[in-house]
Amino acid sequence: MNPEMMLSQLAPLRDPMAISWWPLAPGWWIVLALGLALLAGLVLWLRKRRLKTAYRRVALAALDELRTRGGQQDELNWLLKAAALRAYPHEQVAALHGAQWRQFLTSSCPKVAANAFAELDSLYQLGPSPVSNHLFDAAEHWIRQHEVAHA
Repeated sequence: MNPEMMLSQLAPLRDPMAISWWPLAPGWWIVLALGLALLAGLVLWLRKRRLKTAYRRVALAALDELRTRGGQQDELNWLLKAAALRAYPHEQVAALHGAQWRQFLTSSCPKVAANAFAELDSLYQLGPSPVSNHLFDAAEHWIRQHEVAHA
């Protein structure tokens, strides 16, 4: 038999089937699982952080309301104390007043000027004292920027 005749009887060559993306290789399953775990961890971390700082948003909203209606120094002091009690241990903050309270406010937020809360001294004077814009600004800065050491 003629070799050319034998070759003509052969079926034509077929292209192999295209490689499918499914089922995934084990390495891709690992990458997918790690990606989902990282995404879940990020969502949980963001949620926890948002819950931890919710008191700041509430205090800032109350400060804006206080500023718009021209609140008194005792109201501002109460607002700062409420925010501090939410952020710090009760034993550390609750009994503070006067110079100790101002010292605490300035030491817990190093970015606030040392005399930023000096106007709070007039809180203990006879009669209500209006709050200056400088004190409102210092209070807003303290609410936004105070540092809380978490254990």
